[in-house]
Amino acid sequence: MTFTINAPQDFVARWINLAQPRLGAEAVFATDEFFASKDRMLSPEPAMFIPGKYDEHGKWMDGWETRRRRGGGYDSSIVRLGHPGIIKGVDIDTSHFTGNYPPAASVDACYSTDRVPDDKAEWGTLIPATNLKGNSHHYISVDDERTWTHVRLNIFPDGGVARLRVYGQVQCNWEQKDRSAVYDLSAMENGGRAIAWNDAHFGMAENLTAPGRGVNMGDGWETRRRREPGNDWCIIALGHRGAIEEIVVDTAHFKGNYPDRCAIQAADVTGGTEESLVTQSMFWPVLLPEQKLEMDAIHAFRSEVRKIGPVTHVRLNIYPDGGVSRLRLFGRIA
Repeated sequence: MTFTINAPQDFVARWINLAQPRLGAEAVFATDEFFASKDRMLSPEPAMFIPGKYDEHGKWMDGWETRRRRGGGYDSSIVRLGHPGIIKGVDIDTSHFTGNYPPAASVDACYSTDRVPDDKAEWGTLIPATNLKGNSHHYISVDDERTWTHVRLNIFPDGGVARLRVYGQVQCNWEQKDRSAVYDLSAMENGGRAIAWNDAHFGMAENLTAPGRGVNMGDGWETRRRREPGNDWCIIALGHRGAIEEIVVDTAHFKGNYPDRCAIQAADVTGGTEESLVTQSMFWPVLLPEQKLEMDAIHAFRSEVRKIGPVTHVRLNIYPDGGVSRLRLFGRIA
């Protein structure tokens, strides 16, 4: 296992945050949370600072913050991930914590079927003790192929952490799934993920595969206004190779900015890199011919879907630009 601290690249763009509440992640334990609740550490919004805001314990802080330790030891918090996964990197964010951030932190991980791991849980070191700075993001990549369900953030000796992000790959036990059943092969909870896109100015591409319907216009993939010829696109890797039978394109909350039309290409990819797929995807077979879209609506396509056999990746093309809340690709695993 190796680790490096670097700028926000690679694992932040390539993988999903396994510690996000919409996947079911939750902070289940903390040695102390006197000044600020452990739950705030998983909030999907960037940390904020509100001058002059206090509560009964002191200055209100947007994150997890413990009291000052006077008897030795250190504090820790356990987070149950939304789904079991292989962890690719972690962001320990101390935004707005300046004179009260932890000087160092480490991260442990374990696999447990319990909500809160018991004393018999076997914890392994994911990230050794690492120096931290105040009001900073600490992006630490991880090279470890084991599957985990929980992480434990240890802070030395005490202090506050604004946000904890745990980026990784959802691990589904496809071997135990019914191969005759239909699954949303693009769903985040099934391992689907956006891997490339030409633009995501107003909304992240990863939202396309998120659970449920979008809660607002910010909870979707939205591109800038296109001022030149062409169209916008996003490539999604399926959670498992499969044959697509039904496609749902949801433009929830997008009214004056939904795409006029969409089309989907797909391919059964073997070899290459995610970067090399961008060029190849322009020539993939058509899975769904160009279809007219409407604002704030669920569009279900079944008879329009072409039978091109099992695929591993799809390319969603929107014409010319705009926002899509969710993309569902229902099919049977191959």
